[in-house]
Amino acid sequence: MRKAPPAADPDAYVAALEGWQGPLVSALRAAVRSAAVFDERVKWGHLVYFANGPALLIRAEESRVILGFWRGKRLTGLEPRLETGGKYEMGRIVLRQGETLAPETVAALAREAHRLNHDVGDPTART
Repeated sequence: MRKAPPAADPDAYVAALEGWQGPLVSALRAAVRSAAVFDERVKWGHLVYFANGPALLIRAEESRVILGFWRGKRLTGLEPRLETGGKYEMGRIVLRQGETLAPETVAALAREAHRLNHDVGDPTART
């Protein structure tokens, strides 16, 4: 089975989604974009939002959608469903068919991720 080439841009990424993931990713994307000014790109095969380095991602997979944050360990007070671990203080929320996350919560997480990247710096920079 050959892997499909990555989408050319964020709009194409969302347009290519089928079933329940399309509306969910669109809603997450709208909430993120309403929260702060990010440079939105398709990188590593999914949507990545940059503000002084990568701040968050939205990744649609076959059976789930992931909303991930490079500094997710610092965001658990805003959303207890954040699972943390791994490199760069990563944290993620896994959503499956029928599950949602309030747009206000997504926006609050995105705003704080944006602020942290500007205050603390690029989470991927070596110090």
